Amino acid sequence: MKPTTTPPAGEAGNENAARTFAGVSGGMRTYILLLLTFIYAVNFIDRQILVVMQEAIKADLSLSDTELGLLTGFSFALFYVTAGIPIARLADRANRRNIIATALAVWSGMTALSGLAQNYVQLLLARIGVGVGEAGCSPPAHSMISSLYEPKRRASALSFYSAGLYFGVLLGYLLGGFLSETYGWRATFLILGLPGIAIALLLRFSIKEPLRGAGAQQQASLKETLAVIARLKSFPYFAFGCAMSAFVSYGTGNFLPSLMVRYHGFTPSEVGMILSLSGGLTGMIGTYLGGVLADKYGARDPRWYLWIPGLSGVLAIPFAMFGYQTDNAVLMVAGTGIAAILSTMYLGPAISVSHRLVSPHMRALMSAILFFILNLIGLGLGPVVVGIISDTLREITGEESLRAALTIAVSLAFVKAWLFFEGGRKLPKDLALRAED
Repeated sequence: MKPTTTPPAGEAGNENAARTFAGVSGGMRTYILLLLTFIYAVNFIDRQILVVMQEAIKADLSLSDTELGLLTGFSFALFYVTAGIPIARLADRANRRNIIATALAVWSGMTALSGLAQNYVQLLLARIGVGVGEAGCSPPAHSMISSLYEPKRRASALSFYSAGLYFGVLLGYLLGGFLSETYGWRATFLILGLPGIAIALLLRFSIKEPLRGAGAQQQASLKETLAVIARLKSFPYFAFGCAMSAFVSYGTGNFLPSLMVRYHGFTPSEVGMILSLSGGLTGMIGTYLGGVLADKYGARDPRWYLWIPGLSGVLAIPFAMFGYQTDNAVLMVAGTGIAAILSTMYLGPAISVSHRLVSPHMRALMSAILFFILNLIGLGLGPVVVGIISDTLREITGEESLRAALTIAVSLAFVKAWLFFEGGRKLPKDLALRAED
Protein backbone atom coordinates (compact mmCIF):
# COMPACT_ATOMS: atom_id res chain seq x y z
CA MET A 1 0.00 0.00 0.00
CA LYS A 2 1.69 3.22 -1.15
CA PRO A 3 0.13 6.41 0.17
CA THR A 4 -0.29 9.37 -2.07
CA THR A 5 0.67 12.84 -1.01
CA THR A 6 -1.77 14.31 1.50
CA PRO A 7 -3.02 17.74 0.46
CA PRO A 8 -2.62 20.69 2.80
CA ALA A 9 -5.16 21.02 5.60
CA GLY A 10 -6.38 24.31 4.20
CA GLU A 11 -7.53 22.76 0.94
CA ALA A 12 -11.22 22.20 0.26
CA GLY A 13 -12.98 20.38 3.05
CA ASN A 14 -14.48 17.67 0.84
CA GLU A 15 -12.21 14.71 1.47
CA ASN A 16 -11.87 11.94 -1.07
CA ALA A 17 -10.94 8.33 -0.73
CA ALA A 18 -7.56 8.76 -2.41
CA ARG A 19 -6.45 11.21 0.26
CA THR A 20 -7.81 9.45 3.32
CA PHE A 21 -6.84 5.88 2.42
CA ALA A 22 -4.76 6.06 -0.73
CA GLY A 23 -4.18 2.93 -2.76
CA VAL A 24 -6.70 0.72 -0.96
CA SER A 25 -8.67 -1.56 -3.25
CA GLY A 26 -12.43 -1.56 -3.11
CA GLY A 27 -12.29 -5.16 -1.94
CA MET A 28 -10.06 -4.39 1.04
CA ARG A 29 -12.18 -1.39 2.01
CA THR A 30 -15.28 -3.59 1.92
CA TYR A 31 -13.53 -6.30 3.97
CA ILE A 32 -12.55 -3.81 6.66
CA LEU A 33 -16.09 -2.43 6.84
CA LEU A 34 -17.57 -5.94 7.03
CA LEU A 35 -15.12 -7.05 9.73
CA LEU A 36 -15.70 -3.94 11.85
CA THR A 37 -19.45 -4.39 11.44
CA PHE A 38 -19.23 -8.01 12.58
CA ILE A 39 -17.14 -6.97 15.59
CA TYR A 40 -19.81 -4.40 16.45
CA ALA A 41 -22.33 -7.23 16.22
CA VAL A 42 -20.23 -9.27 18.68
CA ASN A 43 -20.24 -6.19 20.92
CA PHE A 44 -24.02 -6.33 21.08
CA ILE A 45 -24.26 -10.12 21.29
CA ASP A 46 -22.24 -9.94 24.50
CA ARG A 47 -24.36 -7.02 25.70
CA GLN A 48 -27.75 -8.39 24.63
CA ILE A 49 -27.58 -11.96 25.91
CA LEU A 50 -28.07 -10.66 29.44
CA VAL A 51 -31.36 -9.08 28.36
CA VAL A 52 -32.79 -12.23 26.77
CA MET A 53 -31.80 -14.28 29.84
CA GLN A 54 -32.84 -11.72 32.44
CA GLU A 55 -36.02 -13.49 33.57
CA ALA A 56 -34.03 -16.66 34.36
CA ILE A 57 -31.32 -14.60 36.07
CA LYS A 58 -33.96 -12.66 38.01
CA ALA A 59 -35.47 -15.88 39.33
CA ASP A 60 -32.09 -17.47 40.10
CA LEU A 61 -30.65 -14.44 41.92
CA SER A 62 -33.97 -13.08 43.29
CA LEU A 63 -33.72 -9.65 41.63
CA SER A 64 -36.24 -6.80 41.29
CA ASP A 65 -37.00 -4.94 38.05
CA THR A 66 -34.97 -2.02 39.39
CA GLU A 67 -31.95 -4.28 39.94
CA LEU A 68 -32.39 -5.68 36.44
CA GLY A 69 -32.41 -2.13 35.09
CA LEU A 70 -29.19 -1.33 36.97
CA LEU A 71 -27.58 -4.53 35.72
CA THR A 72 -28.47 -4.00 32.07
CA GLY A 73 -28.27 -0.22 32.08
CA PHE A 74 -26.74 2.24 34.51
CA SER A 75 -23.86 0.20 35.98
CA PHE A 76 -22.76 -0.89 32.50
CA ALA A 77 -23.20 2.54 30.97
CA LEU A 78 -21.38 4.44 33.72
CA PHE A 79 -18.11 2.62 33.12
CA TYR A 80 -18.71 2.36 29.36
CA VAL A 81 -18.92 6.13 28.94
CA THR A 82 -16.19 6.87 31.51
CA ALA A 83 -13.68 4.71 29.66
CA GLY A 84 -14.84 5.91 26.23
CA ILE A 85 -13.26 9.38 26.19
CA PRO A 86 -9.68 8.43 27.21
CA ILE A 87 -9.78 5.51 24.77
CA ALA A 88 -10.96 7.85 22.01
CA ARG A 89 -8.14 10.30 22.83
CA LEU A 90 -5.75 7.42 22.33
CA ALA A 91 -7.48 6.40 19.09
CA ASP A 92 -6.97 9.88 17.60
CA ARG A 93 -3.20 9.41 17.73
CA ALA A 94 -2.49 5.67 18.09
CA ASN A 95 -3.20 2.52 16.09
CA ARG A 96 -6.97 2.16 15.92
CA ARG A 97 -6.88 -1.45 14.75
CA ASN A 98 -4.89 -2.53 17.81
CA ILE A 99 -7.17 -0.61 20.17
CA ILE A 100 -10.27 -2.36 18.80
CA ALA A 101 -8.57 -5.79 18.90
CA THR A 102 -7.51 -5.32 22.53
CA ALA A 103 -10.94 -4.04 23.53
CA LEU A 104 -12.63 -7.02 21.86
CA ALA A 105 -10.44 -9.48 23.75
CA VAL A 106 -11.19 -7.73 27.06
CA TRP A 107 -14.98 -7.57 26.74
CA SER A 108 -15.18 -11.13 25.39
CA GLY A 109 -13.18 -12.42 28.36
CA MET A 110 -15.39 -10.52 30.81
CA THR A 111 -18.51 -11.91 29.11
CA ALA A 112 -17.19 -15.41 29.69
CA LEU A 113 -16.46 -14.55 33.33
CA SER A 114 -20.10 -13.47 33.73
CA GLY A 115 -20.96 -17.15 33.51
CA LEU A 116 -18.98 -17.84 36.67
CA ALA A 117 -20.92 -15.32 38.78
CA GLN A 118 -22.67 -16.80 41.81
CA ASN A 119 -24.44 -13.67 43.05
CA TYR A 120 -25.64 -10.25 41.98
CA VAL A 121 -22.47 -8.37 42.93
CA GLN A 122 -20.20 -10.75 41.01
CA LEU A 123 -22.37 -10.51 37.91
CA LEU A 124 -22.50 -6.73 38.28
CA LEU A 125 -18.68 -6.51 38.41
CA ALA A 126 -18.33 -8.75 35.36
CA ARG A 127 -20.76 -6.58 33.40
CA ILE A 128 -18.82 -3.48 34.39
CA GLY A 129 -15.76 -5.17 32.86
CA VAL A 130 -17.71 -5.79 29.67
CA GLY A 131 -18.63 -2.11 29.59
CA VAL A 132 -15.02 -0.96 29.93
CA GLY A 133 -13.94 -3.28 27.11
CA GLU A 134 -16.77 -2.33 24.77
CA ALA A 135 -15.90 1.35 25.19
CA GLY A 136 -12.91 0.69 22.93
CA CYS A 137 -14.96 -0.39 19.92
CA SER A 138 -17.02 2.34 18.28
CA PRO A 139 -14.95 5.58 18.54
CA PRO A 140 -11.88 4.11 16.79
CA ALA A 141 -14.11 2.17 14.36
CA HIS A 142 -16.02 5.34 13.43
CA SER A 143 -12.71 7.10 12.84
CA MET A 144 -11.43 4.28 10.61
CA ILE A 145 -14.60 4.22 8.52
CA SER A 146 -14.53 8.00 8.08
CA SER A 147 -10.95 7.65 6.82
CA LEU A 148 -12.07 5.06 4.28
CA TYR A 149 -15.14 6.82 2.84
CA GLU A 150 -15.61 10.29 1.40
CA PRO A 151 -18.36 12.53 2.88
CA LYS A 152 -20.99 11.76 0.23
CA ARG A 153 -20.81 8.02 1.09
CA ARG A 154 -19.99 8.31 4.77
CA ALA A 155 -23.51 8.24 6.24
CA SER A 156 -24.28 5.05 4.31
CA ALA A 157 -21.02 3.41 5.42
CA LEU A 158 -21.49 4.44 9.05
CA SER A 159 -25.11 3.30 8.94
CA PHE A 160 -24.00 -0.07 7.58
CA TYR A 161 -21.56 -0.35 10.49
CA SER A 162 -24.24 0.80 12.95
CA ALA A 163 -26.58 -1.88 11.60
CA GLY A 164 -24.14 -4.36 13.12
CA LEU A 165 -25.73 -3.37 16.42
CA TYR A 166 -28.98 -4.99 15.34
CA PHE A 167 -27.25 -7.97 13.73
CA GLY A 168 -25.78 -8.48 17.19
CA VAL A 169 -29.22 -8.08 18.74
CA LEU A 170 -30.56 -10.65 16.25
CA LEU A 171 -27.84 -13.18 17.07
CA GLY A 172 -27.94 -12.35 20.77
CA TYR A 173 -31.65 -13.06 21.00
CA LEU A 174 -31.45 -16.14 18.78
CA LEU A 175 -28.40 -17.75 20.37
CA GLY A 176 -29.08 -16.49 23.88
CA GLY A 177 -32.62 -17.85 23.92
CA PHE A 178 -31.68 -21.26 22.54
CA LEU A 179 -28.48 -21.74 24.54
CA SER A 180 -29.90 -20.53 27.84
CA GLU A 181 -32.88 -22.85 27.57
CA THR A 182 -30.63 -25.75 26.59
CA TYR A 183 -27.57 -25.23 28.79
CA GLY A 184 -28.54 -22.52 31.30
CA TRP A 185 -27.58 -18.85 31.53
CA ARG A 186 -24.12 -19.38 33.04
CA ALA A 187 -22.97 -21.73 30.26
CA THR A 188 -24.38 -19.34 27.65
CA PHE A 189 -22.08 -16.54 28.80
CA LEU A 190 -19.08 -18.87 28.44
CA ILE A 191 -20.11 -20.23 25.04
CA LEU A 192 -20.72 -16.80 23.50
CA GLY A 193 -17.89 -14.93 25.22
CA LEU A 194 -14.80 -16.97 24.37
CA PRO A 195 -14.96 -16.87 20.51
CA GLY A 196 -14.46 -13.10 20.59
CA ILE A 197 -10.81 -13.59 21.52
CA ALA A 198 -10.21 -15.44 18.23
CA ILE A 199 -11.95 -12.65 16.30
CA ALA A 200 -9.65 -10.13 18.00
CA LEU A 201 -6.65 -12.02 16.62
CA LEU A 202 -8.21 -12.04 13.13
CA LEU A 203 -8.58 -8.26 13.20
CA ARG A 204 -5.05 -7.74 14.51
CA PHE A 205 -3.36 -9.79 11.80
CA SER A 206 -5.61 -9.44 8.72
CA ILE A 207 -5.75 -5.67 8.15
CA LYS A 208 -3.43 -2.68 8.29
CA GLU A 209 -4.13 0.61 10.02
CA PRO A 210 -5.64 3.02 7.44
CA LEU A 211 -4.18 6.44 6.77
CA ARG A 212 -6.03 9.37 8.29
CA GLY A 213 -7.18 12.54 6.52
CA ALA A 214 -5.43 15.87 6.29
CA GLY A 215 -4.31 17.28 9.60
CA ALA A 216 -4.39 13.88 11.29
CA GLN A 217 -0.72 14.10 12.17
CA GLN A 218 -1.78 16.65 14.78
CA GLN A 219 -3.29 15.67 18.12
CA ALA A 220 -6.11 17.80 19.37
CA SER A 221 -6.44 18.18 23.11
CA LEU A 222 -9.74 17.55 24.82
CA LYS A 223 -9.94 21.29 25.49
CA GLU A 224 -9.42 22.10 21.79
CA THR A 225 -12.04 19.58 20.70
CA LEU A 226 -14.54 20.86 23.26
CA ALA A 227 -13.87 24.41 22.06
CA VAL A 228 -14.73 23.38 18.49
CA ILE A 229 -17.87 21.58 19.65
CA ALA A 230 -18.93 24.58 21.74
CA ARG A 231 -19.11 26.66 18.53
CA LEU A 232 -21.56 24.20 16.96
CA LYS A 233 -25.13 25.36 17.53
CA SER A 234 -26.59 22.12 16.19
CA PHE A 235 -24.54 19.74 18.34
CA PRO A 236 -26.49 19.95 21.64
CA TYR A 237 -29.72 19.31 19.77
CA PHE A 238 -28.68 16.25 17.77
CA ALA A 239 -26.52 14.86 20.60
CA PHE A 240 -29.42 14.95 23.05
CA GLY A 241 -31.73 13.79 20.26
CA CYS A 242 -29.53 10.69 20.00
CA ALA A 243 -29.62 10.37 23.79
CA MET A 244 -33.42 10.46 23.87
CA SER A 245 -33.52 7.95 21.01
CA ALA A 246 -31.30 5.61 23.01
CA PHE A 247 -33.28 6.25 26.21
CA VAL A 248 -36.47 5.09 24.52
CA SER A 249 -34.80 2.21 22.64
CA TYR A 250 -32.86 0.79 25.59
CA GLY A 251 -35.56 1.49 28.13
CA THR A 252 -38.28 -0.27 26.15
CA GLY A 253 -36.11 -2.81 24.33
CA ASN A 254 -34.46 -4.19 27.45
CA PHE A 255 -37.87 -5.01 28.94
CA LEU A 256 -39.49 -6.32 25.75
CA PRO A 257 -38.44 -9.94 26.53
CA SER A 258 -40.05 -9.57 29.97
CA LEU A 259 -43.23 -8.22 28.33
CA MET A 260 -43.36 -11.27 26.08
CA VAL A 261 -42.80 -13.74 28.91
CA ARG A 262 -45.14 -12.10 31.45
CA TYR A 263 -48.09 -11.17 29.23
CA HIS A 264 -47.88 -13.54 26.28
CA GLY A 265 -46.42 -16.69 27.87
CA PHE A 266 -43.42 -17.12 25.57
CA THR A 267 -40.48 -19.31 26.56
CA PRO A 268 -36.90 -17.90 26.43
CA SER A 269 -36.15 -19.73 23.17
CA GLU A 270 -39.37 -18.41 21.60
CA VAL A 271 -38.51 -14.90 22.76
CA GLY A 272 -35.06 -15.27 21.23
CA MET A 273 -36.42 -16.53 17.92
CA ILE A 274 -39.08 -13.83 17.60
CA LEU A 275 -36.95 -10.88 18.72
CA SER A 276 -34.04 -11.97 16.57
CA LEU A 277 -36.31 -11.20 13.61
CA SER A 278 -38.68 -8.50 14.86
CA GLY A 279 -35.98 -6.66 16.81
CA GLY A 280 -32.70 -7.55 15.14
CA LEU A 281 -33.67 -7.70 11.48
CA THR A 282 -35.94 -4.66 11.64
CA GLY A 283 -33.23 -2.71 13.45
CA MET A 284 -30.71 -3.52 10.72
CA ILE A 285 -33.17 -2.41 8.05
CA GLY A 286 -34.02 0.82 9.86
CA THR A 287 -30.44 1.76 10.66
CA TYR A 288 -29.16 1.23 7.13
CA LEU A 289 -32.25 2.82 5.57
CA GLY A 290 -31.74 5.91 7.72
CA GLY A 291 -28.25 6.40 6.31
CA VAL A 292 -29.30 5.81 2.71
CA LEU A 293 -32.20 8.27 2.98
CA ALA A 294 -29.98 10.82 4.72
CA ASP A 295 -27.34 10.62 1.98
CA LYS A 296 -30.03 10.91 -0.71
CA TYR A 297 -31.97 13.88 0.65
CA GLY A 298 -29.09 15.41 2.57
CA ALA A 299 -27.15 15.87 -0.66
CA ARG A 300 -29.74 18.48 -1.67
CA ASP A 301 -30.44 19.90 1.78
CA PRO A 302 -28.18 18.92 4.72
CA ARG A 303 -30.97 19.56 7.21
CA TRP A 304 -32.47 16.21 6.21
CA TYR A 305 -29.56 14.44 7.90
CA LEU A 306 -31.27 15.31 11.18
CA TRP A 307 -34.87 15.73 10.06
CA ILE A 308 -35.14 12.11 8.92
CA PRO A 309 -34.34 10.79 12.45
CA GLY A 310 -36.85 13.24 13.94
CA LEU A 311 -39.66 12.38 11.53
CA SER A 312 -39.15 8.63 11.76
CA GLY A 313 -39.12 8.82 15.57
CA VAL A 314 -42.57 10.43 15.66
CA LEU A 315 -43.98 7.87 13.23
CA ALA A 316 -42.76 5.03 15.47
CA ILE A 317 -44.77 6.10 18.55
CA PRO A 318 -48.28 4.80 17.70
CA PHE A 319 -46.95 1.45 16.47
CA ALA A 320 -44.94 0.94 19.67
CA MET A 321 -47.82 1.90 21.97
CA PHE A 322 -50.16 -0.45 20.15
CA GLY A 323 -47.62 -3.27 20.41
CA TYR A 324 -47.25 -2.85 24.17
CA GLN A 325 -50.98 -2.73 24.91
CA THR A 326 -52.40 -5.43 22.65
CA ASP A 327 -53.16 -8.91 24.01
CA ASN A 328 -52.62 -10.43 20.56
CA ALA A 329 -49.07 -11.78 20.31
CA VAL A 330 -48.91 -11.48 16.51
CA LEU A 331 -50.01 -7.84 16.59
CA MET A 332 -47.55 -7.17 19.41
CA VAL A 333 -44.68 -8.45 17.28
CA ALA A 334 -45.90 -6.51 14.22
CA GLY A 335 -46.36 -3.23 16.08
CA THR A 336 -43.02 -3.30 17.87
CA GLY A 337 -41.28 -4.47 14.68
CA ILE A 338 -42.54 -1.52 12.62
CA ALA A 339 -41.61 0.81 15.47
CA ALA A 340 -38.11 -0.68 15.50
CA ILE A 341 -37.57 0.12 11.81
CA LEU A 342 -38.66 3.72 12.28
CA SER A 343 -36.94 4.41 15.59
CA THR A 344 -33.50 3.16 14.53
CA MET A 345 -32.93 5.54 11.62
CA TYR A 346 -31.01 8.11 13.68
CA LEU A 347 -27.55 6.71 14.39
CA GLY A 348 -25.78 6.69 11.01
CA PRO A 349 -26.90 10.19 9.98
CA ALA A 350 -26.00 11.64 13.39
CA ILE A 351 -22.50 10.12 13.42
CA SER A 352 -21.92 11.26 9.83
CA VAL A 353 -22.94 14.82 10.70
CA SER A 354 -20.72 14.86 13.79
CA HIS A 355 -17.69 13.82 11.72
CA ARG A 356 -18.37 16.45 9.05
CA LEU A 357 -18.29 19.14 11.73
CA VAL A 358 -14.76 18.41 13.01
CA SER A 359 -11.35 17.75 11.46
CA PRO A 360 -10.10 14.15 10.98
CA HIS A 361 -7.87 14.15 14.07
CA MET A 362 -10.90 14.92 16.27
CA ARG A 363 -13.28 12.28 14.93
CA ALA A 364 -12.72 9.48 17.45
CA LEU A 365 -12.99 11.95 20.31
CA MET A 366 -16.11 13.49 18.76
CA SER A 367 -17.67 10.01 18.55
CA ALA A 368 -16.73 9.34 22.17
CA ILE A 369 -18.31 12.60 23.35
CA LEU A 370 -21.46 11.89 21.32
CA PHE A 371 -21.61 8.34 22.70
CA PHE A 372 -20.88 9.61 26.23
CA ILE A 373 -24.07 11.68 26.09
CA LEU A 374 -26.02 8.98 24.24
CA ASN A 375 -25.09 6.11 26.54
CA LEU A 376 -25.09 7.92 29.87
CA ILE A 377 -28.65 9.12 29.31
CA GLY A 378 -29.92 6.36 27.03
CA LEU A 379 -28.30 3.16 28.22
CA GLY A 380 -27.58 4.46 31.72
CA LEU A 381 -31.02 5.80 32.56
CA GLY A 382 -33.44 4.18 30.08
CA PRO A 383 -33.64 0.64 31.54
CA VAL A 384 -33.41 1.67 35.18
CA VAL A 385 -36.08 4.40 34.81
CA VAL A 386 -38.45 1.95 33.12
CA GLY A 387 -37.74 -0.54 35.90
CA ILE A 388 -38.42 2.05 38.60
CA ILE A 389 -41.65 3.17 36.92
CA SER A 390 -42.77 -0.46 36.61
CA ASP A 391 -42.04 -1.21 40.27
CA THR A 392 -43.71 2.05 41.38
CA LEU A 393 -46.86 1.52 39.31
CA ARG A 394 -47.31 -2.05 40.49
CA GLU A 395 -49.23 -0.81 43.53
CA ILE A 396 -51.63 1.05 41.22
CA THR A 397 -51.89 -1.07 38.08
CA GLY A 398 -50.87 -4.48 39.41
CA GLU A 399 -49.51 -6.84 36.79
CA GLU A 400 -50.08 -4.23 34.06
CA SER A 401 -47.32 -2.01 35.48
CA LEU A 402 -44.68 -2.98 32.91
CA ARG A 403 -47.01 -2.18 30.01
CA ALA A 404 -47.75 1.21 31.54
CA ALA A 405 -44.05 1.93 32.07
CA LEU A 406 -43.20 1.07 28.45
CA THR A 407 -46.00 3.29 27.14
CA ILE A 408 -44.81 6.24 29.23
CA ALA A 409 -41.22 5.74 28.05
CA VAL A 410 -42.00 5.60 24.33
CA SER A 411 -43.95 8.87 24.50
CA LEU A 412 -40.62 10.64 25.10
CA ALA A 413 -39.89 10.16 21.39
CA PHE A 414 -41.77 13.45 20.88
CA VAL A 415 -38.91 15.18 22.72
CA LYS A 416 -36.41 13.39 20.50
CA ALA A 417 -38.20 14.60 17.37
CA TRP A 418 -38.14 18.25 18.49
CA LEU A 419 -34.41 18.04 19.25
CA PHE A 420 -33.58 16.62 15.81
CA PHE A 421 -35.75 19.17 13.99
CA GLU A 422 -34.12 22.05 15.86
CA GLY A 423 -30.66 20.60 15.21
CA GLY A 424 -31.45 20.33 11.51
CA ARG A 425 -32.44 23.99 11.36
CA LYS A 426 -29.08 25.04 12.78
CA LEU A 427 -26.92 22.56 10.86
CA PRO A 428 -26.29 24.55 7.62
CA LYS A 429 -24.58 27.39 9.51
CA ASP A 430 -22.36 24.91 11.36
CA LEU A 431 -21.34 23.25 8.09
CA ALA A 432 -20.52 26.66 6.62
CA LEU A 433 -18.42 27.45 9.68
CA ARG A 434 -16.51 24.18 9.27
CA ALA A 435 -15.88 24.94 5.58
CA GLU A 436 -14.27 28.24 6.54
CA ASP A 437 -11.77 26.62 8.93
